[in-house]
Amino acid sequence: MKQAIVLLNMGGPNNLNEVELFLENMFNDPNILTMNSTLLRKFIARMITFMRTEASQEIYSQLGGKSPIVGHTENLVAALQQRFDDETIVDFVMRYTPPFASEVIERLKKEQVEKIYLIPLYPQYSTTTTKSSLEDFEAQFHNSGMDAVLVEIKHYYENATLNKAIVKKIRECIGDKESERVDLIFSAHGLPQKIVDNGDAYERQVRRHVGLIQEELRAQNIKFNAVHLAYQSKVGPMAWLKPSLDETLKVILNKNVMICPVAFTIDNSETDFELGVEYKEIADELGFEWYGVSKCLNDDPLFVDALCEIYEKMRE
Repeated sequence: MKQAIVLLNMGGPNNLNEVELFLENMFNDPNILTMNSTLLRKFIARMITFMRTEASQEIYSQLGGKSPIVGHTENLVAALQQRFDDETIVDFVMRYTPPFASEVIERLKKEQVEKIYLIPLYPQYSTTTTKSSLEDFEAQFHNSGMDAVLVEIKHYYENATLNKAIVKKIRECIGDKESERVDLIFSAHGLPQKIVDNGDAYERQVRRHVGLIQEELRAQNIKFNAVHLAYQSKVGPMAWLKPSLDETLKVILNKNVMICPVAFTIDNSETDFELGVEYKEIADELGFEWYGVSKCLNDDPLFVDALCEIYEKMRE
């Protein structure tokens, strides 16, 4: 039986001309802007897109004219494909930029795939990420008329190999520095508080995930001066999850800090630019002696191992 493993992520502009498309699609997503009125959402999305396109293009210009997320994902797909024979196709879908679900589904349809395993590249579940990606794929799948079985997983932050891979990246970032002289901040992408109040599991799962990574750090005898959890990427005037990363940086007395992006598996503008450039500027202004950001998992062999384990679990 021919089958496919499809990795799902939010996407990012493949070129500067796609920045507007990326923003427009993201803010028209009812899981992102949650008001009931479609017309109001479209109006607000248009306004946000208009106001943010130029600034976002400048950010992506500094990242080489595109988001790094697609290239890293292509490398991950290639690495994962090497673990399987021709009867298993590995592919990926982005939510807001190409490749979209519709085109990938058409490819799988032509290959006569009978079973599709959907793995969102978000370790923790959120309506704004996991639910949005799964719903979109399912809608496009049903519109296509394709006859196949869909199997999906909604979170996998408990996977031990995944957490070993994250600790590996922490080790690589800390290098030969003495970890006990460094504060570790796990940084997760923020969410409006009202989304969490409406039952989104993201905050609970992020906290549990941080606890599991700390257990792995202890198992490997890696000790930090202190460990914190903070949230990044707040936009707009509404209340978001706290504490924010900038607030956390301001209260750290120890001026050596490492940031671990705990909610992303693939490097993107939020890790490479926001954490790597913007928050570093804040740290520099606060007089930090050392500021490091661990890389996301990308195509690390341990992450490929974890995805294979997740896939095998889905087959049970």
